[in-house]
Amino acid sequence: MAFKPQSDDESAMSEINVTPLVDVMLVLVIILLVTAPLLTQSVQVKLPKTTQTIADTQKQPLQLGIDAQGMVTLNKVAQTDLALQETNLKTELTKDAEIGVHLYADQAVVYGKVAEVMAIVQHAGISKIAFVTVEQ
Repeated sequence: MAFKPQSDDESAMSEINVTPLVDVMLVLVIILLVTAPLLTQSVQVKLPKTTQTIADTQKQPLQLGIDAQGMVTLNKVAQTDLALQETNLKTELTKDAEIGVHLYADQAVVYGKVAEVMAIVQHAGISKIAFVTVEQ
């Protein structure tokens, strides 16, 4: 309830009373909180049975790793020459044009080394690259 100040002026009060608005909004929030869990319930259905399928292991991405000393490995095979790594990547690309690369880089590796390896992947023609990290 709004009170108007004591004055001789008998003009109408022009202030908005927000108390009913807040009450209505709180009721709407409570209704939302009560009904939201009901909307997320799943439908109980019986799924059809099928035969077991084998996962396609041919489409696995390449694992390109850089250890703390800067040694680059491709699928856990170390290679000191980066030009040879690029050749290996091109060979893998000819086998599968949609191949991807997962890059495992040690946190102690200098960023320049990571950029160099990324450039080799790009020069090999592979466009799909993902950085692999761990959760803390």
